[in-house]
Amino acid sequence: MIKPRDMLNDSTGFQWDEGNDTKNWDKHDVTCGECEQVFFNRPLIVKRDSEHSITEPRYFALGKTDADRLIFVAFTMRGTLIRVISAREMTIREQERYLS
Repeated sequence: MIKPRDMLNDSTGFQWDEGNDTKNWDKHDVTCGECEQVFFNRPLIVKRDSEHSITEPRYFALGKTDADRLIFVAFTMRGTLIRVISAREMTIREQERYLS
């Protein structure tokens, strides 16, 4: 099994379309650019989301934007592209885990 963190090494970009390009902004005030920044900044915590991996493998990432905004991103891989499913600010519990 490939570790979630290792699969990101082979990613070539992001998949944005009408289904997900404005959803996170409309619901959580998180831009597509902020979602992408999470994957390039450190530290980055990536785990498999087994509970939501019904039809395809899903993952979540805890990371930060260039402006140090702490963001939770749920995503899947479509080939070598990262497809963001949902993004929002981290909960207090997620922040504690991320910052510890």
